[in-house]
Amino acid sequence: MRRFDILIIGSGPAGQNAAIQGAKSGRSVALVEKERNLGGASVHHGTIPSKTLRENALQMQGLKRHADTFQFALKKDIPISAMMKNLDAVLKAHVDYMTQQLSDCGVIAIHGRARFVGDHRLEVMSIDGSIEQVEAKYIVIATGSRPQDPHQIPVDHENIFDSDSILSLIYLPRTMAVLGGGAIACEYASIFSVLGTRVTIIDQGPKPMDFLDDALIDEFVSEFEQNGGRYLGDQRIESVHLNGIGHVVTNLSSGSSMVNEKMLFALGRVANLDSLSLKNVGLEPTMQGFLEVDQYCRTTVPHIYAVGDVSGPPALAASAMEQGRRAVCHACGHETSTPPENIPIGIYAIPELSSIGLSEAQAREHYGEVLVGIALFAEVARAQIAGASGGFLKMVCHPTNLRLLGVQIAGEGATELIHLGEMGLMHHSTAHFFIEGVFNFPTLAEAYREAALSIVNQAKQKSRD
Repeated sequence: MRRFDILIIGSGPAGQNAAIQGAKSGRSVALVEKERNLGGASVHHGTIPSKTLRENALQMQGLKRHADTFQFALKKDIPISAMMKNLDAVLKAHVDYMTQQLSDCGVIAIHGRARFVGDHRLEVMSIDGSIEQVEAKYIVIATGSRPQDPHQIPVDHENIFDSDSILSLIYLPRTMAVLGGGAIACEYASIFSVLGTRVTIIDQGPKPMDFLDDALIDEFVSEFEQNGGRYLGDQRIESVHLNGIGHVVTNLSSGSSMVNEKMLFALGRVANLDSLSLKNVGLEPTMQGFLEVDQYCRTTVPHIYAVGDVSGPPALAASAMEQGRRAVCHACGHETSTPPENIPIGIYAIPELSSIGLSEAQAREHYGEVLVGIALFAEVARAQIAGASGGFLKMVCHPTNLRLLGVQIAGEGATELIHLGEMGLMHHSTAHFFIEGVFNFPTLAEAYREAALSIVNQAKQKSRD
């Protein structure tokens, strides 16, 4: 029987970071992955494939924007695969890099399906049916999540897809219904809309992505509808079925119905925990199906940690990576700082959305009056040059000391720009920090200065009044 200091189940972003941190701490580390290649659902079914399609959609949108210069038209009945020709190369490069990095760090990769058979012991069944038992002082569960199984909706992965199978579409549909108003639903809905599909988002809430600042939500809905999409809020699904010609019929509680060529079901994901035999170590998921953890990502069993999607929201790759690192640091006895209060949120919709810290509503609830500065990208030279002048950068500051409380950005490059706001929050910077800094010209980052100048001017006006 092989024995390790740390054993990690799952090779997604959380598992990878946990394994590398353990190896760099001088511990013996094994990483168990049931799939053929490393990377988890994030790499093979979600993040990289969807962003590859998105990149092609953006390039097409750019050509349309310059239609007066270039003669451009998307071919009819173009296969999805034609817009993702570089996906295999991207996936191979990323998997090769991960595999080499883990190997260079001395991490032992074990391919198979793991389950607990004792407090420190796992049974791993390989693809050929052989079984191996391994032991570890510490175990990290990083098995990720999968699309929720909608019992009332006949997902067949041919006409009705989930978020893992949607990119197996052969051709772009002319019409599509998207059930759900979360990040995954809105990303795919906006991408397909830009590609020319008439997309309708159907959601129970009045607005999509209600965890975001209202200004970001409004910007998303506005551009989505400008691109031909439609958002139907406050709607409940009564039934979904296929008609005689393979189209999807959706009946709503309002009494109306619609017919679309395809449907995407994107109403949440569930943690991959059911095959782990957790009862053998005294662990039981919460009512929501997650594992409860403390600030170090430690479960109620002290030597077992849970990181990434299995520990619940926010279910972001960035937070999962940090959780993997933090869990192993704690297991190795390294001093760990307070968990990051602010984790950047990145939504790769069209338009791109990102935020960190408090939204304007949250800041007003906490501090009462706050100062808000908005820089429109239409007024920033770099955005004008790129022909991507939609969107804005919004800065929320404390009403008296002008300390930064939050940043919200909508527009291309938002997920990159947000990191400057993150640095500002980490160092308790004020609006003056962004005015005193020197920004290259022309850059989108200049929007920080413009928003900060607005806040300082508001503060001066307030002091005069």
